[in-house]
Amino acid sequence: MMNKPLAVLLIAGLTLSACNSWRNSRVNPTNWFGGSTSTPVETTETVNTNPLVPESRRGIFARPEEEDRGVAITKVTELQIDPTNSGAIIQVVGVANRQGAFNAELRLTPSEEDAEKGVLTYTFFVTYPENATPQGSERTRTIRQAISLSRQDLQNVRVIRVIGQENVRESRRRG
Repeated sequence: MMNKPLAVLLIAGLTLSACNSWRNSRVNPTNWFGGSTSTPVETTETVNTNPLVPESRRGIFARPEEEDRGVAITKVTELQIDPTNSGAIIQVVGVANRQGAFNAELRLTPSEEDAEKGVLTYTFFVTYPENATPQGSERTRTIRQAISLSRQDLQNVRVIRVIGQENVRESRRRG
């Protein structure tokens, strides 16, 4: 009679001790990405032409296209990647140059070189009002933005990078 409870207790103890290896496993989604780090932005010389703006012939009744006034946010302060059942959510916090920034957007910045290395790069864009606004404290210029990615989007990704004007934050996949 005493042997059955002892055997059940022994089997339960061995089963629970095996659960500890799950926490450090590469299969565990909470271990996919570590904390983010900040690095300075590489400056490159820009050309005055914009290859993204097409030269089109429009009809007389067509509305003019709205001008894209988005610029990269001044500084990216936080990058957090939270796993979900369907993939991950990238949460980014940045500080704008002055108050009143709106239309926060994480735009994919594709590069063949980055894709080969497993790097997914986004640029954090905001739009500023046309009229002058005060600079204000850093707290009043803080902008948050998030984007959801599927498991397919993350399949070959080893590094997620978010670019601002003054710095770049990136988070590397663990394991």
